[in-house]
Amino acid sequence: MEGTNPVNKKLAVALSGGAVLVLALTGCGGDDNNEKLDAWAKQVCDAVQPQAAKIKSANAAIQKETSDNSTPEEVQKADSKAFQDMSDAYKAIGAAVSKAGAPDVDNGEKKQTDAVKELNGISASYASLKKQVDGLDTDDQAEFADGLKDIAAELDKLGKSGSDALSTLEEGEVGEAMSRQESCQTATATAGTAKS
Repeated sequence: MEGTNPVNKKLAVALSGGAVLVLALTGCGGDDNNEKLDAWAKQVCDAVQPQAAKIKSANAAIQKETSDNSTPEEVQKADSKAFQDMSDAYKAIGAAVSKAGAPDVDNGEKKQTDAVKELNGISASYASLKKQVDGLDTDDQAEFADGLKDIAAELDKLGKSGSDALSTLEEGEVGEAMSRQESCQTATATAGTAKS
């Protein structure tokens, strides 16, 4: 039993990094006015808000299972559901950015396309992690712990590499327009990083 605990903690830490990705979509500061851009930002932010909440609660579920003295079966079940939820959430954000069209800024189309591609990639990564965790042998403690270690390493990579195109999407005017939307401010607050 003791053998899995440090791994569980490591997994919890790696997982909490994943939620940061969605925050790239919630810019901050700025008060320029561009109605077209504001309308675009409102559409995206309104769609992001429930997904940010979903990602946050998926993270919380994993943190809870990995910090309790949970059995491998409980950890597997919680992680599997959480990875599925995260995969769905990133896919939905990608669909929202796609549906909103290109933002009314220089290179808007490229920024949008890159961000959608990245969001769909993140979604696919979480789907693949779900498959990985579903395939772990919960009867073998040592093997299960090793499997979790691999998943934690993947998550760590995902957390570090995830948000380049998203950051590019929300640079400058786009980020300013997003920061004016109440739903984006709420999404940031939901993820626990908002400053009042």
